[in-house]
Amino acid sequence: MSNINSNLATYEYNKGGKIMGLTPLDIHNKEFTRGFRGYDEDEVNEFLDQVIKDFEKVIRDKKSLEDRVAELEDKNSHFNNIEETLNRSILVAQETADEVKNNANKEAKLIIKEAEKNADRIVNEALAKSRTVAMEIEELKKQAKVFRTRLKMLVEAQLDIIDNDDWEDLFQVETNEEDDHHIGEYSTSE
Repeated sequence: MSNINSNLATYEYNKGGKIMGLTPLDIHNKEFTRGFRGYDEDEVNEFLDQVIKDFEKVIRDKKSLEDRVAELEDKNSHFNNIEETLNRSILVAQETADEVKNNANKEAKLIIKEAEKNADRIVNEALAKSRTVAMEIEELKKQAKVFRTRLKMLVEAQLDIIDNDDWEDLFQVETNEEDDHHIGEYSTSE
């Protein structure tokens, strides 16, 4: 019996250039030559029927497993594609985020630089204005001093004129002229 099992297990044949495995039909159709004092034919047939059933089950299980493997390989391939797509998307998102960050940093630096320029310009303009205003204030102070001095001199001159004795002489001259004038009037009226 072990001779038959080893023959069945290794039995392959060439059909159309392709090596094929043993099929249940091959087992069923196998004819053994009869020898002197051979095996019991009913026992061999029962055993072959059992081998055919088991072999058919193995083939069905193998086919089912091959189908399952193919299905899982398809799913695995699908998930690998999804994974690759996600990895590419993540990479693109990271690159985009880096680019946005770099652009934002560049823009922030430009804004800061522009703000610094504007601040420098404003400070310089303010300093220039403050210098101009300070110079104008100094000029106004000088002019005010000159005006005060001139006004003081003018007032003092006017006071000198008022305090001058010539006023007394003028009042005297006028009084004399008025007297002469009044006297002349009296003399012509008489």
